[in-house]
Amino acid sequence: MGIVPTSYHLELQPFVGNDKFKGRVKINVTWTDTSDTITLNVHPHLHITNYNVRLTEQSFEEREKGRPMMDVNVARVTLPNSRKTWYTIHLEQMLKNGSSCEVDLNFIGNLTTDDTRGLFRSEYLDSNGTKHPFVATYLRLDYAQSVFPCMDQPLYKANFKLSVLRPKNMTARSNTPVESSEEANGESDLIWDHFQKTPRMSTYQLALIVSDFESISPTQEINEIDGRKLEIRVWARKEYLESLKDVPDKVVKIMNYLQEYFNSSIVLPKLDLMAIPSFSFARASDSWGLMFFKESQLSSSSVWNTAYELIYQWIGQYITPFNWSDAPVNKALNSFLASMTTIDINPDEMEGKWPMTTLYSLYYEFGKYEPFSRVGGIRNVATSAKNDIYTQLNNVVNGTDILPAGLTINSIAGPWTNRDRVPLVTVIRDYEVKAITLSQKVFLREAPRATTPKVSYQWDIPIVMMTQEKLEFQIPCKLWLTRRNEPKNLTLYNIAGENEFVIVNPEEIGMFPVNYDSCNWKMLSQFLQGPDREKIPVLTRAKLLHDSWNLAYCGDLCFGIALNMTLFLKEERNHVVWEPVFMMIDHIGRRIEGSDVYPKFEAYIRTLLKPLYEELNKTIEPNEPSWKTHMRGMTKNFLCRAGYEPCVKEAKDQYKKWLFDEDPDKGNPVANEFICPVFKWGTEEEWEFGLHRVINFPQNSPERKRNERTYLLKSLAGCPKDTYKIERLLNVTILHQNENFTDLDIHLIFVTLSSGATGYTTLYNFLADNWDIVKQRFEDKKELWYRIVESITSAFTTQKGVKFCATHPAEINLTDIMIQEAYKLERKMWNEKNLPVIDTWLMENLPKEELEAIQASMTTTTTTPMAN
Repeated sequence: MGIVPTSYHLELQPFVGNDKFKGRVKINVTWTDTSDTITLNVHPHLHITNYNVRLTEQSFEEREKGRPMMDVNVARVTLPNSRKTWYTIHLEQMLKNGSSCEVDLNFIGNLTTDDTRGLFRSEYLDSNGTKHPFVATYLRLDYAQSVFPCMDQPLYKANFKLSVLRPKNMTARSNTPVESSEEANGESDLIWDHFQKTPRMSTYQLALIVSDFESISPTQEINEIDGRKLEIRVWARKEYLESLKDVPDKVVKIMNYLQEYFNSSIVLPKLDLMAIPSFSFARASDSWGLMFFKESQLSSSSVWNTAYELIYQWIGQYITPFNWSDAPVNKALNSFLASMTTIDINPDEMEGKWPMTTLYSLYYEFGKYEPFSRVGGIRNVATSAKNDIYTQLNNVVNGTDILPAGLTINSIAGPWTNRDRVPLVTVIRDYEVKAITLSQKVFLREAPRATTPKVSYQWDIPIVMMTQEKLEFQIPCKLWLTRRNEPKNLTLYNIAGENEFVIVNPEEIGMFPVNYDSCNWKMLSQFLQGPDREKIPVLTRAKLLHDSWNLAYCGDLCFGIALNMTLFLKEERNHVVWEPVFMMIDHIGRRIEGSDVYPKFEAYIRTLLKPLYEELNKTIEPNEPSWKTHMRGMTKNFLCRAGYEPCVKEAKDQYKKWLFDEDPDKGNPVANEFICPVFKWGTEEEWEFGLHRVINFPQNSPERKRNERTYLLKSLAGCPKDTYKIERLLNVTILHQNENFTDLDIHLIFVTLSSGATGYTTLYNFLADNWDIVKQRFEDKKELWYRIVESITSAFTTQKGVKFCATHPAEINLTDIMIQEAYKLERKMWNEKNLPVIDTWLMENLPKEELEAIQASMTTTTTTPMAN
């Protein structure tokens, strides 16, 4: 595109009646190439009533020649349609590089009333039953164009000057503070609020709310930095403020920590956090200076959750996606920073989760087949901030033998901080000559695609090693696996005897997984099953378990070895060691779900977790450590998912309280932990009852929170293992178009179904059979339509699917088909390699009664689709 926006002056009047709003925007645009068109994103429902274009700056060439300013004339305008939201102004003159214009547009739009996207209108009820309306914005992914004409891609950053007409009895808040206010002409009950100009930001960052919410401020001081002292306020409906009384001080602690860590302020002078009734989105909005949360989310006592959202908003200003297909902020980086913040502010909350489980998410992100999001902005900030630290550290080590010759702190740190990868160190032993050879390569948890660029990164890696004879280590290390020296591999002699194992990188001193030869893995597994197991430190036991499973997952280790590494868990009770087990169960379970091996895997999970759960349940104390409560909950959750009979029976017994309630829509007496087991393992009647609770969920009830309904709907879609339940849900929401389900509900259903084997297979078959109906209903709803198309391309695992996608080129991108075809082939190869190994191991290690029960279940179970 030959132009870029530099600023927006936006006026909004959201209270004009009939669920409409009026607006005017003046967009300053600058030409970067010769062009005679101005193309903006405008939603088809946004009606532009008047337009004008005025030249404000000549091109560089014309300014140099001293030519007088000319007028520009509009030749014609091309309007948007259901397929393209492009509003194009065709000029009579060509404008050259450096030219600037002001585009002045008046418009009328529709307030969203059925969910919380775009400029939406909602309301809440107080305890007296009085309705309180409010309007607010949610402009992700590309909802800004439904509110005002703009260039609605994240890369087009500009300054915003916002003015809002509001009722006198309400308050308006935006990204920046109010600069001035005035009564509207002839309207004494209406006020114009004019907000300060924002720094440069993307359209989706713009935020506004007009409400009668009240606020509370912190009692603790926010530190001044960069000459700024941030104003923090927490807002909510009056009756909910008591639930938020501890939030402002918690936010102050987090922001003080982050300001010190980044050595920077948030730049804006204030930060408002809003608890929004019936807010539909699972995550908080990350708008700069004004954030929207679900009420229950903001009132949570968790430091980590609040820190995560505040960091997401903060570093989101530095890490801007080029397109919406790019991840805006890397989740692993965000999780890492949130965990580090929580440890310093409330270490009890992170008990048993640091450092191991915090690093797990980094391994998963860095192990993807393609580099994750563009993290250049925050990386540059971090790198420059640490250069001084590296220089000082270099001064310390100069003249010592701590580092190998030719290495400096800066040269070592560069590859670790500037790359989107981590190394995998492989340890191969020659037991006859007592030699140990270490090598490195890039760790990829996912198989690379044909289009993935080859990477041959090398790192300078400090090597710390323990042996079976000496299960302790000393720092500093004297061994380095370097990237520059020849030979590339590092070979050591006489470190351990032929009957002794070695452990490299104990305690996760360095951020890299380690693989061994099969003999060393075997000795580790046998030792861990013996009486001296606890001589290996806790974090190292966790690392061995985590590394073995991830290496098996990515194809670098036989799954039989990884499963052998779990055998010691029969006696293991340390919660730090168990933490990675739940992630492994989830990741591998999702990978093999739907296969013939999966019921045996579930049986093994029951066998593995049952003793731990029974032991944890022997003593339940009111003031027990948080890790114990957490581990009991996780164990029960995964046992229920695996069909552990006592758990399923307890869930169904609890569910009966609701099933036989005379007024089931008044409230839900069943804890969330019991819902999913009933929907997965329960009867058709029990699932159908849950569906009707969603359909009949009371609107604007002060007793019922909307997140209850969201959880129920997500469980209805994501928990069942029976195809007919999912088909029933899709028929009700899509074909029958039940008016109680919004587009946001349907989006949630698609997202949930796409994440499981039964769900995405059923979803694909449904879409293939009803494509024309689905297309007609959703094609003009961009985000939802994108999710539907994505479901089709990601879920086709048969030739039927490939053929369907190929015969619908207008809706489905050929590139997507090729990518998913490659994914399908990779998944097939993974299954062919690993499923027989997993199956053989389970057959050898499962108790006989479990195998007999599985066989009996497979021969007697039949699935009968429910009549619509």
